[in-house]
Amino acid sequence: MIRTIQKDGSIQDLDENNEELKKIFWHTTSHILAQAVKRLYPDVKLGIGPAIENGFYYDFKVEKPFTEEDLNKIEEEMKKIVKEDLVLERSVLSREEAIKLMQKRNEPYKVQLIKELPEGETISFFKQGEFIDLCAGPHINRTGKVKAIKLLNTSSAYWKGNQENDSMQRIYGISFPKASQLEEHLKLLEEAKQRDHRKIGKDLELFMTHELVGSGLPMYLPNGATIRRLLERYIQDKEIELGYSHVYTPSLANVQLYKTSGHWDHYKDDMFPAMKLDNEEIVLRPMNCPHHMLIYKYKTRSYKDLPIRIGELANDFRYENSGAVCGLERVRQMCQNDAHLFVRPDQIKEEVGNVLKLIKEVYQKDFGFAESSFKYRLSLRDKNNKQKYIDNDEMWETAEAQLRAILTDMKIDFYEAEGEAAFYGPKIDIQIKTALNHDVTIPTCQLDFALPERFDLTYVGEDNKEHRPVVIHRAILGTSDRFISFLIEETKGAFPLWLSPIQVKILPITDSQMDYAIELKQKLKSKKIRVELDDSNEKIGYKIRKAQLEKVPYMLVLGAKEQENNAVAVRSRKLGDIGQMSIEEFLEKIQKEIENKDI
Repeated sequence: MIRTIQKDGSIQDLDENNEELKKIFWHTTSHILAQAVKRLYPDVKLGIGPAIENGFYYDFKVEKPFTEEDLNKIEEEMKKIVKEDLVLERSVLSREEAIKLMQKRNEPYKVQLIKELPEGETISFFKQGEFIDLCAGPHINRTGKVKAIKLLNTSSAYWKGNQENDSMQRIYGISFPKASQLEEHLKLLEEAKQRDHRKIGKDLELFMTHELVGSGLPMYLPNGATIRRLLERYIQDKEIELGYSHVYTPSLANVQLYKTSGHWDHYKDDMFPAMKLDNEEIVLRPMNCPHHMLIYKYKTRSYKDLPIRIGELANDFRYENSGAVCGLERVRQMCQNDAHLFVRPDQIKEEVGNVLKLIKEVYQKDFGFAESSFKYRLSLRDKNNKQKYIDNDEMWETAEAQLRAILTDMKIDFYEAEGEAAFYGPKIDIQIKTALNHDVTIPTCQLDFALPERFDLTYVGEDNKEHRPVVIHRAILGTSDRFISFLIEETKGAFPLWLSPIQVKILPITDSQMDYAIELKQKLKSKKIRVELDDSNEKIGYKIRKAQLEKVPYMLVLGAKEQENNAVAVRSRKLGDIGQMSIEEFLEKIQKEIENKDI
């Protein structure tokens, strides 16, 4: 057990496996970091030092950026502070006393933070040895509890995240109560580097970015474009088989469309600014649902027509902060695998169930994710923050109850999360455990009673009267961009055969086999196999290594024997040399793997 000092000053013992303790532990280590920096560089000014998802950071105002050598010195000083086993003590000061204390210590950023605190809020400090910091807590009670520390990197950051403010230097770190936990974490970080989709994307020539195009606007190179095209055809074909009708709608719309839908009130800050054109205000769309509402509405619908399933692979635009954009994972233009199902109330259970079945088929059957890696989250509104959502208590209670009942009836284990709903309705988010042990949300299914009301959508019922449909919003792959980044990191770029940009590489040993190689290439191409010929003058060992680095699933080595026997020597990316085959045998093997989408 580790003793902690809570925000109210009370003492609480927490077990090492307690999730709350991680954040407390990392927050305390950020204070140790700040103390070490002040000991080594007394003129540095303190910013803030919170715990984050995996570790902590602290921001400092410095004259020149920290170097790798500086980080090593700071880390050693932190270890000394740990050995000193300093006791952390909490104190509370009035606003005037707090300002005087920070002014005396020449900490202008702390003074600013104190002045910005609301009237009546408790102003607390935590002291360890000679170091004292403005902080609400909580903290562990002694520095000696931190047994393992590693400073990871440093970067620039704006004070309080605003680019109009001073530039700071941010130091990131991680800490644990056991050295073995640090070793395990560093191994995970190394694995994350190996799986980083930005690095793999560059190495395999999948996508690129350029400052002349802009932040968060990646460009797909031929290899990446092939993967994206195959994925989009794959999901479209699946949806068409299930009765979806695909449409194309504009990437621009009148602002009034989003005022009608409610997005302008609830989502405007995440949209690009409106453009004045003639007598209209036009905006880049952040999502497709308002367009699909109008497609439903363009003619009279009967109860016999429902469900109507409208799908689209559509480019959407969201204003992500430049500091948040990341490769393909977080972008400013994204292609959504979006669909809207217009259903009668009595069809909700079956249609939501069908969406969940489709998600399972895609992720578990076709991409091979174990069912144990799935978690289902019922995302609800925050009842204490209703201004974030469409104001209709009855609608929310009905929709939340229906999704809860569907999950229960399907015997799906789930947990509930308040504050995670869309502004127009609750949703089922499927979270997948990645190879790096992260939970990511990609597929989602949302229930919406609000937009049909706002767009006055109706259908003529069996009683010959008008009724209101319900809309199910659903995304299976999420966005093409994010799904590709997810796949890159899961596979380390070794895509399954059906999805690989180059499926086969032909490797002639000498120029004597070149004519045979060219003939073989044409034969494979005629069978729709994506094939390349390495006609370089390099030795065969080099050609094989190059193809392996390119993550090509199959290599066909051609020597005098293969040419004589009208055969190929087959090397597999995964299994290595698997022997000689006739061309017909190899074609049968590879076509079967592609057709079955073997993983």
